[in-house]
Amino acid sequence: ACDHCLRALETAEENAQRLLGRSSLVLPHPEQCSIRKDLHQQCPRCQVTYCSAECRQAALEQYHQVLCLGPSRDDPTHPLNKLQEAWRNMHYPPETSSIMLMARMVATIKQAKDKEWWIKAFSQFCSKTANEEEEIVHKLLGDKFKGQLELLRLLFTEALYDEYLSRWFTPEGFRSLFALVGTNGQGIGTSSLSQWVHACDALDLPMLQREELDAFIDQLYKDIEKESGEFLNCEGSGLYVLQSCCNHSCIPNAETSFPENNFLLHLTALEDIEAGEEICISYLDCCQRERSRHSRNKILRENYLFTCSCPKCLAQADDADVTSDEEEEGEGETDDAELEDEMTDV
Repeated sequence: ACDHCLRALETAEENAQRLLGRSSLVLPHPEQCSIRKDLHQQCPRCQVTYCSAECRQAALEQYHQVLCLGPSRDDPTHPLNKLQEAWRNMHYPPETSSIMLMARMVATIKQAKDKEWWIKAFSQFCSKTANEEEEIVHKLLGDKFKGQLELLRLLFTEALYDEYLSRWFTPEGFRSLFALVGTNGQGIGTSSLSQWVHACDALDLPMLQREELDAFIDQLYKDIEKESGEFLNCEGSGLYVLQSCCNHSCIPNAETSFPENNFLLHLTALEDIEAGEEICISYLDCCQRERSRHSRNKILRENYLFTCSCPKCLAQADDADVTSDEEEEGEGETDDAELEDEMTDV
């Protein structure tokens, strides 16, 4: 994906070929793919790829001067590469970009003329008490999180230390920064294949052609799932000031999405919302929202450190504290999956 806006760089056909492991695959209606490879540009020093000249320039002006690896891009001993590799070894994918989101925060401030403006912007995000921060770090890094966190801090310091931000590099400050991203980070998923499918869905086709195309797409996804699993998107992390203000509800009145195939987040109402009414999204996926109150709150307590008191949970307050059948059936199989996705829908 584009190193700045996360727009997919592969065409839909290239994306499907890679996920399927079949270079001979040809997608119908290639004109429905919006990827413009002729617009792609690379950083001339480190060859990081962007979807456009605008993204390359925006990255250069905001943070890339600090993070550009130049000819050391493939050098495993470079401090930034050591930091990324350590993070990959500590944390479940797809959230492999979270540590680099912290790096971009530091780089943005280091490059900024008005450093205080950026520090004030980052301070708008939800902060936690020391105990809550420790719990968040524990959830993200596992049982040996203290040693892992200290290793990350040392590598982070080696790669990015700045006297102006010295408090972010202390053990307490780094834990606080880590918890800020863990609490407020929004997973971003983009996919040229998904965009192509949506564009094909909108085509006005004769009935027989429509049935043939739908059958082709259904089979394509089944084949890809067998080859590559369910997670098909490019994945990144972002911080969004307004979206991070949305609390959770098990019956949300809004949802987040990335319909433009880049990092632009859309917050869409699911029903009429009155003036003054709180806008709530769900931190749980659709399947998790169908579980029992006890099951839902178990996930929320473990991953987000709160017990839900939304109207649905209050209405079910007298229900027995038993886990849902779905959770019991898959309990041994879903723990890792929940860990993988724990921050994606925050």
